[in-house]
Amino acid sequence: MNDDSSDGSSGQKSFFDRLIQVFGSEPQSRAELLEILRDAHQRQLVDQDSMSMIEGVFEVASMRVRDVMIPRAQMVSIDHDSTLEEILDTIAESGHSRFPVIGENQDEVLGVLIAKDLVKIISKGEDAFDLSSLLRPASITPETKRLNLLLREFRDQRNHLAVVVDEYGGISGVVTIEDVLETIVGDIDDEHDREDEVNIRLIGENRYAVSALTPIEEFNETLETEFDDTEYDTIGGLVIKAFGHLPKPGELVELEQFNFRVLSGDSRRIHMLQVQVRN
Repeated sequence: MNDDSSDGSSGQKSFFDRLIQVFGSEPQSRAELLEILRDAHQRQLVDQDSMSMIEGVFEVASMRVRDVMIPRAQMVSIDHDSTLEEILDTIAESGHSRFPVIGENQDEVLGVLIAKDLVKIISKGEDAFDLSSLLRPASITPETKRLNLLLREFRDQRNHLAVVVDEYGGISGVVTIEDVLETIVGDIDDEHDREDEVNIRLIGENRYAVSALTPIEEFNETLETEFDDTEYDTIGGLVIKAFGHLPKPGELVELEQFNFRVLSGDSRRIHMLQVQVRN
């Protein structure tokens, strides 16, 4: 009688054994392994979606929280003395489900409010509202923590949001499990994102928040410009060309009568731009 369970893999070579057989030698480093997998993609052995996720997994191991966090200037938070009506307005306008609650000091995080925790008290009215009783402990993480470690913490602690602090303990922003997962699988659009998606929003006098995926044609029509769209389809592609490299959040470049400042992005793409019309 044949024993098919002697090593748990009878008749089937391991994934790496098969890779070595196909490509000739065992990879000696992470970079070599990634090159082998990219070669497999070129040979159409690995499809594009799978290759993108594989690259994302490698990036998570080397990236840090500061690379994907939502910076403080864009963070949606709730003041400790907000009324129930004000909080409900914030939830409705942002579409978020979790909010850091800030104390008297802007670097003081009292806890995290989860929107669903308000459901039971909404019917009871403002008189029964006590924000402090609804707060959950805030998870605090440093800017320098590696993303793979943060993802493990999110999983182990069943957390979805962490407040990010700098080396002095001041609030730098927030990071969510969605921000980390998007590094692996690409942008995750929820129902609220799709309903309220606006590529270009006026946020001040002659100042706009612009999605990097905005078609150049739409940008030209909205801001009455004439940027060339023969080489690039999106405003993000045009801006990256102007920089000459993939810019980091905070970097600024001038194009014609505009200042383009990167608001958010990661190691593979930029997400949001602030566009200021120069006088």
